[in-house]
Amino acid sequence: MSDQPKAPLTTTTSIWPAAVVLIVAVVMLGVFMLINFVADQGVTSSSTTVPVVVGGLDVAPSSVALDYCRHTSEIPTNITSAFLVPRTSQVASPGNIPNAGAGDFDCYQPLVTRANSGSLLNFYAAHLETLGWNLFSHGASNGSPQSLFQKAGNDGFYWVVGITVNSVHGANVRWTFRIYQNSQTI
Repeated sequence: MSDQPKAPLTTTTSIWPAAVVLIVAVVMLGVFMLINFVADQGVTSSSTTVPVVVGGLDVAPSSVALDYCRHTSEIPTNITSAFLVPRTSQVASPGNIPNAGAGDFDCYQPLVTRANSGSLLNFYAAHLETLGWNLFSHGASNGSPQSLFQKAGNDGFYWVVGITVNSVHGANVRWTFRIYQNSQTI
């Protein structure tokens, strides 16, 4: 056997195909970043002011009458729009949180307002629907005038606001503001 030693074959491996892929990726990333920069409109904030409703009862400048129900940190920020009362509203008796933190949130506050029951219910229908609340029920099971509104909270639960007229004495209406967390759909 006569094998003559031969030099190994020379092969060159180029890095250019891999570099081309990397360069194309960087260029595409740059193009899309430029498009995003040019087309970006930024974040717009929405206004949470109380709408002006012509006619009917005026909104009180502050909802101090509902502070008992509002003081808790359990209420999501997009639900706090429900805490408004007519200008002539006053606390009739102490409020109550029936389950006091055991389970779903529930709070009611008895109030008295110088108005009639129709004006009171129309006040809440006009304002709460404008603020994104859905009116889903009229009238209580006992026949009392009542309106129930529902809105999805940003905490993952539905929240319900109930306005129930308890009695009318002359020019004053005694009623209850109730807000509760509903863990089930309606």
